[in-house]
Amino acid sequence: MNIIKINTTAFEEEDFLLQTSLTHEQIIEVIEPIVLLERIGVREYYNDDLIEALVMAYPDNIINHFIYENLDQINI
Repeated sequence: MNIIKINTTAFEEEDFLLQTSLTHEQIIEVIEPIVLLERIGVREYYNDDLIEALVMAYPDNIINHFIYENLDQINI
C-alpha cells in the first residue's frame, strides 16, 4: 500500500493524495491521457474524473483519495 501525491497542474490546491495498491505506472497509464486532452483544449476534467477512471480501470485494487482540506493535522 502506498500514499502518492498526484499533481497534474501548476496549482497546489488541485493536488490530491491516493492511498492505493496501484503502481506509479498504472496510475500514469490511466490519468495521463485525460490530463493531456485538457492541455490541448479537447476536454476539461476534474479530480473526481481521474479517480473514477482509475476505479474503472482497476476495480479490484484499493483506491482511496484525499484532498488536503480533508486531512486532520496534529501539531505537537
